[in-house]
Amino acid sequence: MNVLVAEDDPVTCRMLEATLKKWGYEVICVRTGAEAEQALLAGQARLAICDWMLPEVSGPELCRRLRHAEKGRLVYIIILSARDSKEDLVEGLRAGADDYLTKPFDRQELEVRVRAGQRLLDLQQDLLATQERLTLMATHDGLTGLWNHQAILEALERESARHLREKNAVAVGMADLDRFKQVNDTFGHPAGDSVLAEVAARMTNVLRPYDWLGRYGGEEFMMVLPGCDGESAFKIAQRMQLAISDRSVATVGGPVSLTVSVGVASTSDIPITSAADLVRAADMALYEAKREGRNCVVRASASQPPASS
Repeated sequence: MNVLVAEDDPVTCRMLEATLKKWGYEVICVRTGAEAEQALLAGQARLAICDWMLPEVSGPELCRRLRHAEKGRLVYIIILSARDSKEDLVEGLRAGADDYLTKPFDRQELEVRVRAGQRLLDLQQDLLATQERLTLMATHDGLTGLWNHQAILEALERESARHLREKNAVAVGMADLDRFKQVNDTFGHPAGDSVLAEVAARMTNVLRPYDWLGRYGGEEFMMVLPGCDGESAFKIAQRMQLAISDRSVATVGGPVSLTVSVGVASTSDIPITSAADLVRAADMALYEAKREGRNCVVRASASQPPASS
């Protein structure tokens, strides 16, 4: 772990640096509060030992600035000062310091306080990692790693709202693997899972970095394509179709060849008042692709008949 030492007294700074290095820490030394602020906001260290009387920005003011600026990640700050009154202790802690150590410091006391700060930071890191895993599980499909049903619909709602607000185009693509049940029946469900994961990867490679792709359910996938008119959405869907049918997928049961049917709908082609309108249009286009013999892309148009209820 890196430890930042903000101390303008050269002797104290060297003592702290030598002591911390002996305990196995990497040490970054600065002489002013402004330098400390810059280094800590840049993420160079998450544990800091700061003198109270620093040039440019005092220790307590540094604490206040960091607490105002930090975004979820804690910087653990130990204030170091010759002031030892209760009032000074309270002032330092109220400013945002996590601990307080008086000069001249005792090495054993310093070690205890630094180790306590490290334990707290390690705990926070574990909690953040757990939070990230839970968020991933709540929004992503476990098999393919794509956005799950709810998350892709929420993405569509956001893009549809942006379309209605800014009048920029947005398109939806509904892709369904043709005769996928035969894959499971012939090669087994583990092979079917491998196919779905590989198809998801091929689809992702075709899309633009800011497009959305989700597993809508089973072997059906939804694309949300911001800023995409009907012609552009159609071309993207064709590339996706080719990426899936161009070569077989290797599985434990042997190579699997498959095709996909895709329906696309864009606000440049059809008027919409909600995200549901776009989904219905893309669904109808997908239905038409299936009816035309599968392994093709159909683009929705304003003259398309409404979906039956």
